[in-house]
Amino acid sequence: MIEEWQRFLEGAGARIEDGTVKGFAEAGEEARAATEGDVVCDLSHYALLSTSGEDTVTFLQGQTTNDLRHLSESSSQLNSICTPKGRMMAVFRIVPRGEAFLLRVPQGLAETLAGHLRKFVLMSKVTIEDASDRLVAIGVSGPGMAERLKAAAGAVPGQVDEVVQSDGLTMVQVPGIHPRYEVYGETDAMQALWSRLEGVTPVGADAWGLLDIRAGVPNLYPETTEAFVPQMANLHLVNGVSFRKGCYTGQEIVARMQYLGQLKRRMYPAHVETDSAPQPGEALFAPDSQSGQGAGKVVDARPAPEGGYDLLAVVEIKSAEAGALRLRDTDGPALELRELPYEWQTEI
Repeated sequence: MIEEWQRFLEGAGARIEDGTVKGFAEAGEEARAATEGDVVCDLSHYALLSTSGEDTVTFLQGQTTNDLRHLSESSSQLNSICTPKGRMMAVFRIVPRGEAFLLRVPQGLAETLAGHLRKFVLMSKVTIEDASDRLVAIGVSGPGMAERLKAAAGAVPGQVDEVVQSDGLTMVQVPGIHPRYEVYGETDAMQALWSRLEGVTPVGADAWGLLDIRAGVPNLYPETTEAFVPQMANLHLVNGVSFRKGCYTGQEIVARMQYLGQLKRRMYPAHVETDSAPQPGEALFAPDSQSGQGAGKVVDARPAPEGGYDLLAVVEIKSAEAGALRLRDTDGPALELRELPYEWQTEI
């Protein structure tokens, strides 16, 4: 986290540990604020990798699951990079800014993603660097946030994935239960924007993660890298995969699963009553599961407004339909599966 930005946040009352804003208030209070009101959140728990150079689009096109030919100065997209076996190494949002593309990825996977990409640069005219030491990212969300952001920044994206570039700020609308945006810029501009958002409740990283869960948007962490193919994590349902773009690493496996109907696991939202936070990659148990891989795995989990934890989990479809899912083992707390915020589709 940029030192000047950290001092600014601490002056606003933030509790910061290891470069992540843990919160400004009690977790349940922040969860309620995030799901019901207008909130602002520092996003330093994400890294910003900058990719630039005249071969950037061609280079990334051969590595990523989405079609970068659809990107422009006014559009962004969710994306992922897979192994040759079609397993996702990372999920990230790619956002145009100036002559570069920013890859917004959880801090724990930034070095892995950057190192993987650099192995394939070879003679391509592409530069990959960490821009987290010069750019700040914040998230804003809420029923009134479109009007508030427009008043504070002079412009606002009108739909999910749209980007607005305005006075040194890069703003993108992202999926959410309310209008939700990520904003990127240099420290001074971001401090000014934060200060202009009067009446907006500041929250920590868990509250922002809860909004991802409520929107059905997956994040990967070191514990879950290479655990899922894109369709298992519903990435194709949140515009993170193109099935018409042509070849990329892992494309054959991803396409085969899509067109031959071999998907046996998919991502579900759920709630669990427990005192200890479920961790990414933590196992799920179902008495009827016949798979040697277990009934499923936690993708992400965050404190819920009503207590307990909301989570996303990749689950064996047969086990989900049968019910009786539990966290960890047969004696673990029961999972209550909930509805996705978007329609499940087997064909795209």
